[in-house]
Amino acid sequence: MLLTTETTTFTRDVMGRYTANTWQEAMDSADTSKRPDARPFDVIVIGGGSFGSAVAQHLFYADKSRNHRILVLEAGPLALPEHVQNLPMMGLNVPGATSIANLRAAGQDGQPRNEVWGLAWHSPTPFVGLAYCIGGRSIFYGGWSPRLLDSEMLPGIWPGSTVSDLKARYFDEAARQIGTSETNDFIFGDLHTALRQQIFAGIKGKAVKEAIPLDQLPLTLQNVEPGNQDLLKLEAPLAVQTRARAGFFPINKYSGVPLLMKAARAAFNESGGDDVKKRLMVVPDCHIKRLIASGGRVTGVETSNGVVSVPANGVVVIATATVESARLALLSLGGIPNYNELGKNLLAHLRSNLTIRIPRESLSTLSPAVKELQASALFVKGRHSSAKGQSHFHMQITAAGLDTPGTDSEAELFKKVPDVDGFDAFTAANDKTVVITLRGIGEMEPNNPSSFVRLDSETDEYGANRAFVQITPTATDNELWDAMDQAADELATVVAGGKAFEVLTSGGFKPVNAGQAVKAVLPFNSRRDGLGTTHHEAGTLRMGDDPTKSVTNANGHIHHVANAYVLGPALFPTIGSPNPMLTGVALSRRLADRLATKPAPIVTPAGVTSLFDGVSAQNWQMAGRGNFIQVDDVLEAVPGDGLGLYWCATPLPPDFTLILEWMRTRDDDNSGVFIRFPDPNGKGYDNTAWVGVNFGFEVQIDEAGQPDGAPEHKTGAIYAQKGQKLTQAKALPIGQWNK
Repeated sequence: MLLTTETTTFTRDVMGRYTANTWQEAMDSADTSKRPDARPFDVIVIGGGSFGSAVAQHLFYADKSRNHRILVLEAGPLALPEHVQNLPMMGLNVPGATSIANLRAAGQDGQPRNEVWGLAWHSPTPFVGLAYCIGGRSIFYGGWSPRLLDSEMLPGIWPGSTVSDLKARYFDEAARQIGTSETNDFIFGDLHTALRQQIFAGIKGKAVKEAIPLDQLPLTLQNVEPGNQDLLKLEAPLAVQTRARAGFFPINKYSGVPLLMKAARAAFNESGGDDVKKRLMVVPDCHIKRLIASGGRVTGVETSNGVVSVPANGVVVIATATVESARLALLSLGGIPNYNELGKNLLAHLRSNLTIRIPRESLSTLSPAVKELQASALFVKGRHSSAKGQSHFHMQITAAGLDTPGTDSEAELFKKVPDVDGFDAFTAANDKTVVITLRGIGEMEPNNPSSFVRLDSETDEYGANRAFVQITPTATDNELWDAMDQAADELATVVAGGKAFEVLTSGGFKPVNAGQAVKAVLPFNSRRDGLGTTHHEAGTLRMGDDPTKSVTNANGHIHHVANAYVLGPALFPTIGSPNPMLTGVALSRRLADRLATKPAPIVTPAGVTSLFDGVSAQNWQMAGRGNFIQVDDVLEAVPGDGLGLYWCATPLPPDFTLILEWMRTRDDDNSGVFIRFPDPNGKGYDNTAWVGVNFGFEVQIDEAGQPDGAPEHKTGAIYAQKGQKLTQAKALPIGQWNK
């Protein structure tokens, strides 16, 4: 039964119906008892969030031979089609950190917070939890996406082949995909220029002691003019663009949902609406209970809707969030030799926030003639040495000139202005102060035995054990946290020009006198976020070359399980200071390229030209009704409501030999090969396929010889040409190739 678009009290679910399929539609499309030409899903992606979306959409396009069918299983619905900050202000914010115990006490256990947010594990640390929806947290995250430094991916900890691939290709590809490869044209203006120059001078003058000297940092931006490289290393790596190239809309934020939607629609279009031919399906509201593993491979995926089998050539990609990925592996892979490594090495980010307010005169290069200050966003990378070695942090600096003194330096940053009146109010502002937020983000020490994910004794609503999560900072973590907060204080002094300024405390803005330590007014512990609030959990299924000390190999392939892979920050052996988004997208694209079937080379005899190589249908065009699709290196007919031909516009010599193979899927198949006809578009026909019939010759494919069984109507004959001398043989059985 065809499921039509549904209407709720308020909306028509066009987005959901045009993006996703039901569980039953997906299972029916792979059921050979219902359709002999059905194919199973051989790539099953668990989780349609940040990285499940990224690997599915890239694999769909990278699979040039169209050998794979991809099934994305997501526990939640399609909630938003785009990053929340690209939509009008909806108030759909990320909820605060909590625990299952607190939710139960409030009577909210099992109920989504802010529409889609849920918490699936127990922990003494409050966590925000997960966004159970297509796109996951990628539709709620901010836009900062720096990349890892070499010193954050040390040899012997990160697999060398992974690092080489990331640096050679995939970091750049991911940066282009999420919009951080170019200088930040979204943030500009006098305030930005003045603040950047003041910080540049402060770092050059070593006023921020543990800031990495700019000449020691790589330049990751493209198209930068010589002479400004070090200065532009302070540009914020924001996943926001205002333009890309002529004729192209910009890549705007890094949510994977738009790309997944595009791939799903492309799959629908190339299949002609036939689910059996659809190479990509997304099934929402499908919770994964466990993987069914036997004989060193995954043979099935048990879901809340039923079990989907994994064929002999199939793979499973675990692309849920870090804690849930570890839980699923712990639930499913008991008995593998490195089982005790699962769930170890839990990492997150240390995070602090320092908000200050300075008089505009503190920015020495800012002209007093400038009235509208707009906004700024800048980035400073830091490194701290301890007895354990080096650890990294960075500062995300946002600033806004505010006519009415306030506390939100992001009031004009990221958020779309929805109306002309609001825009005019900003341009009329006469800003006297600048509010600046310095958000410090630092990495946690790896291999901390006090930070882990294990199974809990309590089961969830699906009968599977919940996870128990413990995350505890080490002495090294606390030392880095102090160093990072000290760097923020030094940066505050730099941007204030050494003059007095104000710092935001729980009691409002308080003065900091020139030469006074900021921490005397706002102690370090008073500005720190909880470890469960960063959304950046990582490390629990870390990759490595030694299977006794890691869970996955350099490609994210689980050691000792032949057909299971992992994606996302769960793979990271160390977390570094960057948001894991860019690295996660890079690893997703890398895995998709490895899973994509490489086209078999076409070997042709000397003097023979290939018209179709199994990958590219260049110079082939559709005439008339129906469609032809590429499946498993071949062209397959999808009949329409009338005659249709797929024809090749490659010029042919006056005389030629045409060599091809063809296969029937039904006894009553009726087709043919047309030769020696003119361009179908040149005769003014409504159905241009009839040009081939009326002006060319058809080599017939029809075992029954419809309509009368005459020899000139059967396979091998030139259709309807009288007087042919025919010696006809039966075609090979259904499913076998005839030459």
